[in-house]
Amino acid sequence: MRVYYEDTDMGGIVYHANYLKYIERARSAWVRDMGIDQNAMRERDGMIFAVRRVEADYLGPAKFDDLLEVETRTNAVTGARLVMEQQVRRGTDLLFQAVVTVVCLNEAGQPARLPANIRLILH
Repeated sequence: MRVYYEDTDMGGIVYHANYLKYIERARSAWVRDMGIDQNAMRERDGMIFAVRRVEADYLGPAKFDDLLEVETRTNAVTGARLVMEQQVRRGTDLLFQAVVTVVCLNEAGQPARLPANIRLILH
């Protein structure tokens, strides 16, 4: 993804909260690329994904017009949660990394088991 002027702070570097947006977009694309339709999951099963925890490390600044790549990897899949590692790079430079824990919630907003077909896809 490209860094736009609106992504930067007064110092001309990417504002820290925008890295969370970048990794969210990458997770959404990653899930879609695996064939998981989050809209259908919500409508059919009454389930949604929600971020439970983020551990983030800011390692270097991204700047206006940089081209960034976000890599997403599965660390662990259990009955109730998915743990991923995500890294943001500019070329070979690692700028940001996070460990993100995602859970599944039912229509009432209560924790629910990840559907079995999704656990199989994510393994």
